[in-house]
Amino acid sequence: MTKTFLVTGGAGFIGSAVVRELIANTSHRVINVDKLTYAGNLASVASVAYDARYTFERADICDDDAMARIFEQYQPDVVMHLAAESHVDRSIDGPREFIQTNVVGTLTLLEVARAYWERTKQSEEDKARGFRFHHISTDEVYGDLDDDGSLFTEQTPYAPSSPYSASKAGSDHLVRAWLRTYGLPCIITNCSNNYGPYHFPEKLIPLMILKALQGSPLPVYGDGGQVRDWLYVEDHARALVQVATEGVVGDTYNIGGHNEKTNLEVVHMLCDLLMEMAPSTHHYRDLITYVNDRPGHDRRYAIDASYIQRTLGWEPRETFESGLRKTVSWYLANERWWKAVQDGSYRAERLGVLT
Repeated sequence: MTKTFLVTGGAGFIGSAVVRELIANTSHRVINVDKLTYAGNLASVASVAYDARYTFERADICDDDAMARIFEQYQPDVVMHLAAESHVDRSIDGPREFIQTNVVGTLTLLEVARAYWERTKQSEEDKARGFRFHHISTDEVYGDLDDDGSLFTEQTPYAPSSPYSASKAGSDHLVRAWLRTYGLPCIITNCSNNYGPYHFPEKLIPLMILKALQGSPLPVYGDGGQVRDWLYVEDHARALVQVATEGVVGDTYNIGGHNEKTNLEVVHMLCDLLMEMAPSTHHYRDLITYVNDRPGHDRRYAIDASYIQRTLGWEPRETFESGLRKTVSWYLANERWWKAVQDGSYRAERLGVLT
């Protein structure tokens, strides 16, 4: 059955991957709602924007009237809520904006969705079978792990460390409360670190690629020993669409890539790939420099994705090696895209430094 998906943040990194997945590989209709802040880029969905099933609405999820109009006009069957402020360093410098977008924006969306759902669904059977509110979150809400092989599960207690992760934890709690109190059909997913094409260059992997190509120092926080589980964004998009269409209302699904790497290992791998794919007279590893660590930096994240694999049959297709090669290749082939996002609003400056 063809459904109408309302994707918030659909011009962002993960959101645009979801939009491309839905248009390219399903028959569903997509309403892309994005405010187009510094990290939103319609060029990231240009490959599918011509499709008659795709519509873009520039709007702020904190705007009750705009959200109510969009729900009434497009009558969505599924909401995939990805719109969020997401960069930890930015949250250290300006936490208020993160609370506004991630908490107040989620509250606004939940209330508009609840009013729409209660008005348009005629029976309890219709409600259970039809509308879904899928909230996309992060593994950072769980805090950090010891180096003992333990993993984040869907039952791990929340212990956020940064203003960003605290704001996402707050939005997760709101979604669960609207499920339990009002019966709104909600599903939550928590993912590990994403990487891949169309990634805004303030994040580790694209930042290191572009700085290396420019011959600039590659800043590694602290000793570079922080461990992350890396998930290729197109694998994540497939998982999100599958959860939205096949997941059980009320469930939480952790989505991970089974790729634990230290930040320094990632930078070394990037440098070696660049030497192969964009040879330089100097070795890119020589550009690595160590800088003061981020305040409150979590040491290790790692996702146990066995539940989604067992119940929905999803698993990542990309290894970290194959996904990283695809990512480097994309940035080398798409200089026009990444130069356009470095248009004066972002110059790869260091953020989140406490004085």
